[in-house]
Amino acid sequence: MTSNGNGSDIDGESQITLTRTIDAHIDDVFAAWTDPALIEQWQADEAEFDAFEGGEYRFVTFGDDEDPEQHVVSGDVLKFVENEKLVMSWVSKDEDEDDSDMIFVLEIDFKAIGEDQTKVTITERGLAHADAESRIFSIEAWNAALEALAEVME
Repeated sequence: MTSNGNGSDIDGESQITLTRTIDAHIDDVFAAWTDPALIEQWQADEAEFDAFEGGEYRFVTFGDDEDPEQHVVSGDVLKFVENEKLVMSWVSKDEDEDDSDMIFVLEIDFKAIGEDQTKVTITERGLAHADAESRIFSIEAWNAALEALAEVME
């Protein structure tokens, strides 16, 4: 696996943008974001995804020794343009904290670079993070997700 074109950008307090070039055809990279069987290979332990504008999705990540809590993310597919763009509302719930939902909009742009590379740009928009630590956590989580995606795509 060779990945390049990686970067992150913090735009003000309410937006985070990350870019990664994945060594795979755009059809495959887009499918990895929209096909539940593929999502379960890199982003969630259980996934449901309605692959159309107006659809809904739900991702569940089971706890482990390091973090025993189950995490659930769900929302609506606000925009769906095959092999170009996904926009989703992103509501993150922790089982033990009913009133601490993280709500933002996630925009993922896909751009073919030649035949077998795809530039993926993730933009997270929403309320400002409560503190620098939660902002850094979000950046690290998206970087780790993009790394896992790159590994699955190789």
